[in-house]
Amino acid sequence: MSDWGRPPLWTLRIPPRPLVGRLIGAGAVAAVIVVWWILTFGDVPEERIISPAVLPSPWEVLISIKSLVTERALVESIAATLWRVVLGFGLAVLIGVPLGVLAGSWRVLDAAAAPLALFGRNIPIAALIPLTILWFGIGETQKVMFIFMATAPFVFSDTVTAVVGIADRYVDTARTLGASSWQVVLKVLVPLGLPEIYNSLRNLFGLAFGYIMLAELINAKYGLGYLLSTSQRRGLTEHIILILVVIGLLAFAIDRLLYWFQQGLFPYRREAEE
Repeated sequence: MSDWGRPPLWTLRIPPRPLVGRLIGAGAVAAVIVVWWILTFGDVPEERIISPAVLPSPWEVLISIKSLVTERALVESIAATLWRVVLGFGLAVLIGVPLGVLAGSWRVLDAAAAPLALFGRNIPIAALIPLTILWFGIGETQKVMFIFMATAPFVFSDTVTAVVGIADRYVDTARTLGASSWQVVLKVLVPLGLPEIYNSLRNLFGLAFGYIMLAELINAKYGLGYLLSTSQRRGLTEHIILILVVIGLLAFAIDRLLYWFQQGLFPYRREAEE
């Protein structure tokens, strides 16, 4: 044991303190940046370990922010991407969660829907692109429905799992007190399942945020996926890296925001995610 009454950092399956964990994470990021700088150091491209055409230096990526914002409408693309994800994933939640609650409550419905949900979860995501184009064209509707179709099976299945995982003793107690089937669902299963359902939706939103990059390759005027595609065609490697950084920072910020709401909604289920 250490002087602070905790096992050493390298003890199996023991997490470090939150502050120590943050410092370790910051140190890892700093180490990656240092290695990146070493590999791309030099004013003359031929003198660098890695050519700037393959990997620009951190400084070259940093100074490209201005052109990405002013010349290529980065802010508008971020707004377009977020709007598509919110609409498509919101539709998946509005449909998938109620159906999942019903299927988790009445298992006969789960037996009927399980094969369809299994098919939806395992179908290759790229295969949905031509299907959604065929059904919805190549406009905004196609991108929103692509997110909906890609995430709805996961929302449904995770909701079923959350409801089924509730201990039978809660249902038995409600039955003993004279609750009807709908009262058990609305006053027992839904409240007890909400924390797990919310946590699942929080994780699935990140999945949807990644999927939209694929949809934005098709007839998009704005969007982070569109920017990535056009940057690749133009050979703007510094913009590609910068957009990837923006995507990572956005995903992290959204996850922290959703986690903050989670802490307020379910303070009794605090998780060590800091």
